[in-house]
Amino acid sequence: MTSAPSPSVLDLAPVVPVVVLDDLADAVPLARALVAGGLPAIEVTLRTPVALDAIRAIAAEVPDAVVGAGTVITPEQVEATVAAGARFLVSPGWTDTLLDAMRASGVPFLPGVSTTSEVVALLERGVREMKFFPAEAAGGTAYLKALAAPLPQARFCPTGGIGADSAPEYLALPNVGCVGGTWMLPKDALAGRDWARVEALARAAAGLSAGARCR
Repeated sequence: MTSAPSPSVLDLAPVVPVVVLDDLADAVPLARALVAGGLPAIEVTLRTPVALDAIRAIAAEVPDAVVGAGTVITPEQVEATVAAGARFLVSPGWTDTLLDAMRASGVPFLPGVSTTSEVVALLERGVREMKFFPAEAAGGTAYLKALAAPLPQARFCPTGGIGADSAPEYLALPNVGCVGGTWMLPKDALAGRDWARVEALARAAAGLSAGARCR
């Protein structure tokens, strides 16, 4: 008997907040604010010492959140984050070793790409869903539009330099399933633990994506 396939990362939510946490105490209230605002898929990046514990806390205490791990670059991180409760994985780039580890993890994953050759190499390995990073620096919407014709089977989550103003342009593209960003997590709001403001910005981001799809 085969198990049901894991859901696509690109279908979890149209906008995925990319979270960098310095204080573990902020993990749960921040996640609750994002979920309340309509953004349940949360990428916690492995850029700080508390990241792994933050993933564990969100997984345990915010049941409506779909917490994932970002900036995953080693097989050891794949194993540790999945053990902590990560339900999806995101990497800024990929190697065969990392790709094998992510595939073996049993959870959805998005390997990072920024060139056509990297996209073709992943398609050759049976991977059709990818992170496009750094999106703005690597060519933005114009680059993704150019990829759509020769490589229509590839779908992307662009991340890097995307804000509230540019997100609708990305979300309107046929080969974009979601975007990642930090604009709903302004530094002053996090420093002041203004979770109500984070929730309001998350709600605006969730509504923004719906509007982009209806163009």
